[in-house]
Amino acid sequence: MLKKSLLIVALAAAACGANAQSTPAKKELVARILKLQQPGIEQMARALAEEPAEELMARAAAALPQRVAADKQEAVAKEIQADLKKYADEAVPIVRSAAVKIAPTTVGALLEEKFTEAELRQIAQIIESPVYAKFQQLGPEMQKVLADKLVSETKAQITPKVRNLEQTIAKRLGVPPTEKK
Repeated sequence: MLKKSLLIVALAAAACGANAQSTPAKKELVARILKLQQPGIEQMARALAEEPAEELMARAAAALPQRVAADKQEAVAKEIQADLKKYADEAVPIVRSAAVKIAPTTVGALLEEKFTEAELRQIAQIIESPVYAKFQQLGPEMQKVLADKLVSETKAQITPKVRNLEQTIAKRLGVPPTEKK
């Protein structure tokens, strides 16, 4: 949601040019826009905070079979999951709070600099529009139908490439090839 709204903002900035004059009305409109965008800002902050944990989880999953006895892998995996959850429970609120706090001095300042009062009013109206909200809610469905069609259209070309890559990596690791059906 934030990315789409910021895309609208960026396109409007490119089309309309800059207007650095600040007014109380502009500040109020920017605050309104930021309030409307807060869920997107918080989601971006969550993703940013969780990114290191996801990378560590991937590395741990790869190392687990090599570093931990088979009979202890499940227990160690659960412990690692608990550690990752604890990290996320602690880190996400910190990053989310900081993102909301600094948004006015970063995104807000950019909006104020690049848009006129009339443009900011239009942006707020677009974001508040029930039609825009309906469009935003349709986002996951639009992505799904596109992805489904894309997969069906490219599967025949991509599947052999994935299999070839798997075999190449397995060969480099000295893993015997497996038969694919």
